[in-house]
Amino acid sequence: MQNFDFYNPTRIVFGQDRLGELDKLIPASAKVMVLYGGGSVKRFGTLEKVVSNLGDREVIEFGGIEPNPQFETLMKAVKVVKENDIDFLLAVGGGSVMDGTKFIALAANADKDHHTLLFHGFNPVPVEKAVPLGCIATLPATGSEMNAFSVVTYNEQKYPITSPLVYPQFSVLDPDFTFSLPKEQVANGVADAFVHVVEQYLTQPVGAKVQDRFSEGILRTLIEDGPVTYQSDDLAARKNFMWSATSALNGIIGVGVPQDWSTHMIGHELTAMFGIAHGRTLAIVLPSLLRVRKAHKHDKLVQFAERVWDITDGTEDEKINQAIDKTEAFFNSLDIVTALSHYGIDDEGIDTVVANMEKMGLTQLSETGDLTLDIVKEILLAAK
Repeated sequence: MQNFDFYNPTRIVFGQDRLGELDKLIPASAKVMVLYGGGSVKRFGTLEKVVSNLGDREVIEFGGIEPNPQFETLMKAVKVVKENDIDFLLAVGGGSVMDGTKFIALAANADKDHHTLLFHGFNPVPVEKAVPLGCIATLPATGSEMNAFSVVTYNEQKYPITSPLVYPQFSVLDPDFTFSLPKEQVANGVADAFVHVVEQYLTQPVGAKVQDRFSEGILRTLIEDGPVTYQSDDLAARKNFMWSATSALNGIIGVGVPQDWSTHMIGHELTAMFGIAHGRTLAIVLPSLLRVRKAHKHDKLVQFAERVWDITDGTEDEKINQAIDKTEAFFNSLDIVTALSHYGIDDEGIDTVVANMEKMGLTQLSETGDLTLDIVKEILLAAK
């Protein structure tokens, strides 16, 4: 196992009917901005419940944060924060709203060149102060409710940002809020959480037994309860799905192990260029990536086959092939089509993706830095 530091200060408030505790979680004197997305939180009454539980605090609402939050929209919110001396941000929504709120928290304490905050990759943004924030998570998927990461779209490109200053002070996880989600968003969330785990688990063995067992438990839970959540209103399944999505990216399974993130980097480009939902791009890319990288990931793929998919018969190569096939079938069971051609992407589109990744400097991916653009093209061609 590699050396690591682990830090996560976010308080999780999990379960039904917990909004009444907002009064204890946010300072009584706080001037609160409530941020949300396209309006579903209004239509289903979630926003009204949140605001009513903020009591006598002064509250300003900011809606319209898009899926794949846009820099220009977030800067409008920054302006409102500054003009109204907002001192607490409350994100109500899924990963995009939470990601956007984190950027706003940082940008509100930067005086100029706010776009440059996006250009630090996985290094902390050089801002010394952020507006405190909390989250009401309505879509289990990204794990943003319990981590310090965010992705923001600028000039049709997706940029990751991070800072320990934007760990949410708290996040409320109420499975009841998921009942109003369209089935497609549930499917996307299951795929997103699944691939988050895989990016940290299907790498190179380093003897990290605890992280491996945690990862395998999350994957098995998503396999069991993801489709149930997709197909029904089963509350127990939704609770397990929600906690799985949070646990997939709160840091605990990623400490001390190599991490890949190639599927995400390729998937981000497909989202930015063709508008395919993030979770679906991951489901498209992952099976082909695993097939192309079988030799590279051999040992962990065998472990994945045996421990996650219970495949015990056959040669190691046969086990690997079955595990990848079962993974793709799992995504298909959520009605996610895992072929680029379904989305109208041909060889020319693939070439454009590869060229754009070169422009972005995404030329040496994976946990070992040896996944080149030639391999990216091979993966995308295999995903046609």
